[in-house]
Order: sequence, then structure tokens, then C-alpha cells
Amino acid sequence: MYQQGLGISQDYTEAIKWYRKAAEQGYASAQNNLGVIHQKGMGVLQDFEEAVKWYRKAADQGVAGAQSNLSLMYIFGMGVPQDFVQAYMWINLAATTGDQRAIDARGIIAKDMTPSQIEEAQKLTQEWWAKHNK
Repeated sequence: MYQQGLGISQDYTEAIKWYRKAAEQGYASAQNNLGVIHQKGMGVLQDFEEAVKWYRKAADQGVAGAQSNLSLMYIFGMGVPQDFVQAYMWINLAATTGDQRAIDARGIIAKDMTPSQIEEAQKLTQEWWAKHNK
């Protein structure tokens, strides 16, 4: 993508076309990129629900960046109802990769949660691992 002087194009049409083809074939990085495109409205109408759809596909494949992005969507209630338990679960998954930003974010999210909410989120994390790591 190219923009004068910045290397980013204002015309995302071609890039979106190729990202969509790859995403529909299951390529997780393309799915995450489509999530970003829809969240930010880059060449498409901003659509948080569509962003969540693509983030979730990539997150379910273990992409830490998509898990972090999905966590943010839950924190701020963008395209999904605000849900700190879900936000914690997704950032917790991202943090297991050792990503320091995800580890730090997990601590920040936890400050706004009760111990029982954190326990529930940790249980959901374990269930996700059991389901996706057979």
C-alpha cells in the first residue's frame, strides 16, 4: 500500500481483494489484517462487527496479535458487548506467547475485574487451549 511520502496507498482496493482471498482460504495473518482494515475503516466503511469476525478467525488459529486486537474490541465494546472476562481471556492467550505488551495489558485489565471474573477468564483460557490444541 502506498501513500505519497509515507509508503501507504489511499486506494486499498487491490490489497483488500488479496487479503480477502487469502483470509477466506484460512490464512491467519490475512484474517488479522482484514480485521484491522475494517476496524480502522481503511478503504472500507468502518465496521467493528466485521473486524471482530476476522480477528476471531485469526485468534482461533493462535495469532497473538489478533488475540490482542480481539481483547481490545471486548474492552471497549466495539462490535461486541463490553466484556472484561472475554477481554482478559483473549489477552491472556496472547500473553502466553511471551509478548510483553500483552502481559502488561493483562495486568491492566485485571485491575478492573473481580477475583471471580479473573477466575472465570482463566477457566475460559484453559477451555480454549483444550479445544484448539488437540
